[in-house]
Amino acid sequence: MLTLCMDTAYKYLSLALIKDDEVIAAYDEECFKHQSEEIFVRLKELFKKVNLDSLAIDSICISEGPGSYTGVRIAMTIAKVIGSIQKLDVYTISTLNLYANDEEDALVIMDARAKRAYVGQYDRSRPLVKDSVQELDQIDLNHKNLYGDLSLFGLEDKMCTISKAFLNTKHAWKKVDNIDFLHPLYLKDSEAYHS
Repeated sequence: MLTLCMDTAYKYLSLALIKDDEVIAAYDEECFKHQSEEIFVRLKELFKKVNLDSLAIDSICISEGPGSYTGVRIAMTIAKVIGSIQKLDVYTISTLNLYANDEEDALVIMDARAKRAYVGQYDRSRPLVKDSVQELDQIDLNHKNLYGDLSLFGLEDKMCTISKAFLNTKHAWKKVDNIDFLHPLYLKDSEAYHS
């Protein structure tokens, strides 16, 4: 089983080819607002590196958001097109769950602008609360593992290797029943996209 994994939801362009339970090729770079320019070049390089054709994939997994409005849609659009044409299984995972990397008591913080952040709390990929947008002064940093834009609190930013996190969180992937109804997770209720 060969799975193509893609995350374009935030600052990074992260791609992974997972064969059974092993990452056989990966690409992770900060590429904020340039993912759409880079993704096809990097995908081509990824498949060439392992001497495989893109038609060899059996499934796709993408991060579904929250994140950049445009960024989330890049990987999702590619997954929908390839998934539909090749009749592949498509899986999703919350961007925050992915970035928590299957760690215990993990808090993930992503800048949502205007003194707010997307916040996810996970324990071994199990959500402790629903992903949300919170005011920075309301966020409790008292967790064993902190990831994301910690500089919002005067700390050093910390990210996992996203391509490897796809494999680590494989048990939390959600299969998409109908690819036509696949939509990004924007957390619209929080007004995060109105700044």
